[in-house]
Amino acid sequence: MQNNSRWHYLDTAEQVAEAACQQILNAAKSAISNRGKFKLVLAGGTTPEKVYQLLAASGADWANWTIYYGDERCLPADHPDRNSVLASRALLDKVAIPESHIFTIPAEIGPELAADRYKVAVAKAGTFDMVLLGVGEDGHTASLFPGHQHPENELTHPVYNSPKPPSERVSISAKALSNSREVIFLITGANKQEIVKQWRAGADLPVATIVPENPVDIYIDSDAFKL
Repeated sequence: MQNNSRWHYLDTAEQVAEAACQQILNAAKSAISNRGKFKLVLAGGTTPEKVYQLLAASGADWANWTIYYGDERCLPADHPDRNSVLASRALLDKVAIPESHIFTIPAEIGPELAADRYKVAVAKAGTFDMVLLGVGEDGHTASLFPGHQHPENELTHPVYNSPKPPSERVSISAKALSNSREVIFLITGANKQEIVKQWRAGADLPVATIVPENPVDIYIDSDAFKL
């Protein structure tokens, strides 16, 4: 089980999104007050979409937000399955974050070159203020998959042979994702029950490699967690 963690048990996916949204807004206010900017890493997939919609409806200090992506699929830049396209549709196109503050992974140029380019942005970011992550049914997070081996000291990884399509991706490394003041996991749906049990039992899963200094916050709905 994730030793350094706070589990937040909520009834519905809607409540998960609302609670996570509030923590993000609180973190943003604190970061901007203390350091002048808020560095946020967005999660991919559909689980965080409701969080992004709630954020878009809030009155945050957008001018001082900086956006990164935990991973991206090697698809054309405007492909609807891209994490950047989903985030833009749900959040970024609706708020006034300066375009120069949004660091998109150029995954359309291929995993090797894109990972090489994106590591520059990750290195310049240093410590993130907040990282959002999900958990797949196989225990993957970002595009860190079971059985895949990556050099531990890399900031970004080219990903090949993903068990989920598309097979080629780019991911920020576990080391760099762990370099964050706060980390939130969003877990919803009955299809996550088994992997949550394995995670809590101490299984060797990619999700368990995210180990920031501060406790991670895990927001989980009643469908995903059954005693």
